[in-house]
Amino acid sequence: MRRFAQFACFDWSGQAVARPKGIALAVAGADAQAPALVASGAGWSRADALGWLEHRAAERADMLIGFDFSAALPFADHGTYFPGAAESPADARALWAKIDSLCADEPHLSASALLEDPSFAPHFRYQAGRDTITGNRFEAPLGRLRVTERRCREQKRGNAVSCFNLVGAAQVGKSSLTGMRILNRIRTRIPVWPFDPVPAAGPLLVEIYTGIAARSAGLTGPTKLREAGRLDLALAVLDSDPHVPLDRYDDHSTDAILASAWLRRAADDPVLWQPEDLDERLARTEGWTFGVA
Repeated sequence: MRRFAQFACFDWSGQAVARPKGIALAVAGADAQAPALVASGAGWSRADALGWLEHRAAERADMLIGFDFSAALPFADHGTYFPGAAESPADARALWAKIDSLCADEPHLSASALLEDPSFAPHFRYQAGRDTITGNRFEAPLGRLRVTERRCREQKRGNAVSCFNLVGAAQVGKSSLTGMRILNRIRTRIPVWPFDPVPAAGPLLVEIYTGIAARSAGLTGPTKLREAGRLDLALAVLDSDPHVPLDRYDDHSTDAILASAWLRRAADDPVLWQPEDLDERLARTEGWTFGVA
């Protein structure tokens, strides 16, 4: 099993603005030193994040990079992403390319334009006007889930939710759709597990869920940290030194820091690289959340 020298985690945002408040990035070395916060608090755009990834690719960084968004939509339940759509993509790479193409003219690497396509929009639950929520092919009540998301819930690792839901505070669909645009643009430069094999050298991207990191650090109930002392206690559970104090404590910054420390430790667990239910078809179409066994 490959050993990495650095570990980074992105907390992500699908907010359709130039500099979303939710983007945060932390990087950790291979020793016990706490992860260092690189960006947070509306300081970065999605284009900035893409540029950072391109630099890591160019320097062949020995780095495992986690991203907190879903890398694909559900496929296994119906054998397709969009049942009934004539041009439903055949696999994840085609899905990334389709979303990026449909949203090519949208600023800030956002993905709202996908909801203007009559073949795909009905599958999403989304706000269409102030008082109207639509999506007549959205499968109530929770929406469709990927296999890894169902396993996450069964293993009580977190309350994974459907990317087809774009409404409410708990939705992750907007983040995931914008993230897929990033994956489409970086996929020839940085491999993405499990769609690609783990390379012998250079950076590798993996999907993570910051809730798994929080549970692994001993947090029960609410998993969001806004206090320095609680963050250090959680880091200690993950065999990490205390963090360098932050100017401001918010969910996104602390999620990125804690997830990077978790990823450093989890990367050494061979079970997480070989989930029982991850077969070749899922590796092409749905992918997997690293940390779900």
